[in-house]
Amino acid sequence: MIPIALTIGFSAVMVSMFMALFRLIRGPRLVDRILALDTLSINAIALLMLVGIYLRSDMFFEAALLIAMLGFVGTVSLSKHAVGRSVIE
Repeated sequence: MIPIALTIGFSAVMVSMFMALFRLIRGPRLVDRILALDTLSINAIALLMLVGIYLRSDMFFEAALLIAMLGFVGTVSLSKHAVGRSVIE
């Protein structure tokens, strides 16, 4: 049986992921899409943390750390690309 706090957490993260996915698809500008992609990576981290708490496994926390690092690098490189500079300087 899933505790009520985890159920609320899963529900909130899923709603937030759906809203970020909607902004990623419908975003009027490139900046909105980059921000939505960053929000999706943060929500994926939260979802992995909740799954790790539910299953009591440390492996999900390490996967969340990996997604955090990749999400940061991806956001920085997409932002530099949107500005028009070279991604690698």
